[in-house]
Amino acid sequence: MSENNPRAHWPKELQEEIERNAFNGVVGSVLVSETDRVRVWHLRIPAGKRCPFHRHVLDYFWTCHTHGKARNYYEDGRIVEVTHFPGDTKHLYFGKGEYMVHSVENIGDTDLLFTTVEFKQSANEPLPIPDSVRLKVAA
Repeated sequence: MSENNPRAHWPKELQEEIERNAFNGVVGSVLVSETDRVRVWHLRIPAGKRCPFHRHVLDYFWTCHTHGKARNYYEDGRIVEVTHFPGDTKHLYFGKGEYMVHSVENIGDTDLLFTTVEFKQSANEPLPIPDSVRLKVAA
């Protein structure tokens, strides 16, 4: 690890992607619901795939619905492997100006499925979300 670049040990394509997505507020595969108080996301990561780097600025929690293994890449250069079980839940909180940028890679042999709930009334303003990730409901 380099003092100037904590991600120097990462493959070049990951280093480039984190720079491109440093302010990406898309924290799931699809935004299934949004109110003035919450955003509810579904995240599906197929076996052998990785979700794009994204930034968390809002207080939130996630719950895993499946068993599997993941590798997390964090902005500070850490790479952390974890085994998930159905019902695993984690709550995270961010003060004013605090955030987390990361990506999750599925290193298991089954899909990883998560629900993430972001609380819009947090210390930071919500990041913008493109319409392309919002659930489309047939009319």
